[in-house]
Amino acid sequence: MAKFDVGRAKRLLANHGQEHLLRFWNELTAQQQRALLAQIGELDLAKIDEWVAKIVLSGGPSVVKGKIEAPAYYKATPQDERQMELYTKAEALGKKEISQGRVAAFVVAGGQGTRLGFDGPKGDFPVSPVKNKTLFQLFAEQIRAASKKYGLNPRWYIMTSPLNYQATCEVFKTNKHYGLSPEDVFIFEQGALPNFSADGKILLADKATISCSPDGHGGSLKALYKSGALDDMKHRGIEYISYFQVDNSLINIFDPLFVGLHILAESQMSSKAVIKTGPKERVGNFCMVDGRVTVIEYSDLPDELAEAKNPDGSYVLGLGSIAIHMISRSFVERLNAKGFALPLHRAVKEIPCIDADGNHVQPTRPNGIKLETFVFDALPLAKNSMILETHREREFAPVKNATGTDSVESARRMMIARWADWLEEAGVKVPRKADGSVDAVIEIAHSFAAGPNELKDKLDKIPEIKPSQSVYLQ
Repeated sequence: MAKFDVGRAKRLLANHGQEHLLRFWNELTAQQQRALLAQIGELDLAKIDEWVAKIVLSGGPSVVKGKIEAPAYYKATPQDERQMELYTKAEALGKKEISQGRVAAFVVAGGQGTRLGFDGPKGDFPVSPVKNKTLFQLFAEQIRAASKKYGLNPRWYIMTSPLNYQATCEVFKTNKHYGLSPEDVFIFEQGALPNFSADGKILLADKATISCSPDGHGGSLKALYKSGALDDMKHRGIEYISYFQVDNSLINIFDPLFVGLHILAESQMSSKAVIKTGPKERVGNFCMVDGRVTVIEYSDLPDELAEAKNPDGSYVLGLGSIAIHMISRSFVERLNAKGFALPLHRAVKEIPCIDADGNHVQPTRPNGIKLETFVFDALPLAKNSMILETHREREFAPVKNATGTDSVESARRMMIARWADWLEEAGVKVPRKADGSVDAVIEIAHSFAAGPNELKDKLDKIPEIKPSQSVYLQ
């Protein structure tokens, strides 16, 4: 929208029921007034009217429409000789594409460490069991290991939110980009959407600032375009984007099998999945809706569908989404060329704001509504979407909470367990407790090994592991 004066802004806001945004106009400095007018000018108020009517004021879950069926998928391991040949072919193809620099890492890292009791970007949170390496450091070391293995420097794209962009840039600068070349790291911001009160009014963060929140991980597909990242990829010959979220401490960034199956399936957007632990596990559910791969949130899946079972006792909709995708660059380009918009989802949250008298409110219970987009909503737009099952204990250990489920504690246990399994597969004896859990604190640097096969070549460098001992292999 073109620049406009306060009179025009008042009339425009009044037409859309948002005139309260100028309530404190006369208390603002000239600079604050200009800044607030600029923010109002960025609002698509006609679209916001639609959001308020259809999403903000709607309290119920989304209604799933269409015929819902179980999707086809590839098992984590081949099931017969023919599939073994396919997996071997796919892995060889994936290795070739990675070694030619056609696959890039892309982490969605807009989150803060608030729920972890940490003041800073979540990617800067220390998680590894022995050396307390941060999530960013673990990812960077994996990328460096891939660089050595495949003989090139993979490009790493990092999407932050407006809340932590500067802090993330500073983290990378302070840590000298974790040994990576700054030219191979591309950090950019996602977009933001206004926050609302329960009655559909846009909230103010302060008297001169509209309250906004990041537009969700679905905003990554637009941010790749707006930031210039897609153009950068095209210039560098990157065709495939390895997408993951910053809280997954066990991510396998460059999986040649996943890359190869994605290409052989001629898929535009592929996914990894795990077998759900139960019918209502708090993960998205992979399914087919009218013939298209779709993810339905656990809260939106009717009980009769969630609990439906196959003759062998497994759940019909038993595949859980873990936010790991392989995305073709051309697919993201095509979406942006059409000016697409992913559906918005409603989240009731605690949102700091000011009240009608201009007093700051720091809520202790949910007081407002955020709107966000989910990247998996792009799956129905993709052709030949492929799903590959993976083992949860090998590739999915989210760090969301300080304690309990999906916590730093559980992630560390899973990291230790995975490294212990690698060692045992390589023929190394690992002490275990009576319940089968690992009786040691183990950490293996990506520079040392990325799996059991690489450990087999370094048995002479692995010391005896004793009960209760801390062991770091580098």
